[in-house]
Amino acid sequence: MATILVADDDRAVRTVLSQALGRLGHDVRTTGNAATLWRWVSDGDGDLVVTDVIMPDENGLDLIPRIKKVRPELRVIVMSAHNTLLTAVKANERGAFDYLPKPFDLNELVGAVGRALAEPRQRAANAGEKAGEDESLPLIGRSPAMQEIYRTLARLMATDLTVMISGESGTGKELVARALHEYGKRRNGPFVAVNVAAIPRELIESELFGHEKGAFTGAVQRAAGRFEQAAGGTLFLDEIGDMPIEAQTRLLRVLQEGEYTSVGGRSALRADVRIVAATHRDLQQLIRRGQFREDLFYRLNVVPIRLPPLRERTEDIPDLARHFLTLCAREGLPAKNLDQPALDRMRRHSWPGNVRELENLVRRLSALYAQDVIGVEEIESELAKGRPPAEIPADAGQVDSLSTAVERQLVQYFAAHREALPAAGLYDRVLREVERPLITLTLTATRGNQIRAAQVLGLNRNTLRKKIRDLEIPVVRGLK
Repeated sequence: MATILVADDDRAVRTVLSQALGRLGHDVRTTGNAATLWRWVSDGDGDLVVTDVIMPDENGLDLIPRIKKVRPELRVIVMSAHNTLLTAVKANERGAFDYLPKPFDLNELVGAVGRALAEPRQRAANAGEKAGEDESLPLIGRSPAMQEIYRTLARLMATDLTVMISGESGTGKELVARALHEYGKRRNGPFVAVNVAAIPRELIESELFGHEKGAFTGAVQRAAGRFEQAAGGTLFLDEIGDMPIEAQTRLLRVLQEGEYTSVGGRSALRADVRIVAATHRDLQQLIRRGQFREDLFYRLNVVPIRLPPLRERTEDIPDLARHFLTLCAREGLPAKNLDQPALDRMRRHSWPGNVRELENLVRRLSALYAQDVIGVEEIESELAKGRPPAEIPADAGQVDSLSTAVERQLVQYFAAHREALPAAGLYDRVLREVERPLITLTLTATRGNQIRAAQVLGLNRNTLRKKIRDLEIPVVRGLK
């Protein structure tokens, strides 16, 4: 059987691992420091290393590249109680075969040992180290649910696999997408985020794929789409479940062929991006309703990641709250702390708005209260204020005016671009989007009679005919 080298400064852990692996017939040698482990490895001993990260004389993660340099075939399994995303990523980057956050199930360790010993020893350890030991963590939480996500993300960093992130609003889907980019192989390229739900139906193809000069009225110059802007990096398609079915067809073709053409273009452009999609909706249900293409779902759902709602990871609330308090202090708000009863009350809250709701609560506490330590009374007061108002019956309010509805859509559209600006020609594109349904519905009302439709619209008949041709509006006489 195999010889397994175990390094952990906790004697109890060494004893448990020695007994568990010894029962399988393996020869287990244990040590409490990195120096002894390094001597064994340098002497050519051992078929597998199981090491903790924190040891009295050296960090276990720093030891991995040295082990891989002298014995590239030797598998290393890393354990750590410092179980953050950064630990998982660093373990993966430096060549660890697997990463196990403490505490872990012994069966999980035994399974990892079995896989490490059974796998062909041909993968060389050439993982480079990522600079910035003290960089801020993109994700916070040490709950079991988050640990599994960290391990999944760590394994994806060196790949270009398409990822589908699902989860309720406010769970941090964009943070996960950014972590995949910032710690992945495309970290030196751009990260481009698109909120699909905020882009009007008629504009989405131009937004994603760009357009050529003269492609439509108002296209006075060529504009790069989001695929081109994200070349060499990551394209994050947020709220993919709200993508119109026509755009889904075009996106599927890009994923299948790896290239696309801009609106009005003739030459194919290579889609050099990693796709990360996200949704808070049930895509399987949308597929059954015919609102989402099943073939596109399977193209996007190569690696599914489900983010748990905050109510499923309440043990992370103290860490998250302290993190947000620190951010508030850095932004100039008064430094605050939360006492234990306040934290206990926060754990009992249902958090319908998830982590975003928690962040907003912490910001209110930092800004509105004078005391340095926030207690349970302040938490109760703010949670009561934060409850959504009772739902107003549909017939109780006034219907938005056309101007208000258009303004709301445009506000969402500009917000979707974050710090960027829409492509040139927005004025004519928006008019075109309003113009098509206006003419279509008028023709329906006049049963396809173009003379009467022109009168209703106040247009010259020839002008209406030209617009029908330009907008490719089907006209059927005698509609009912």
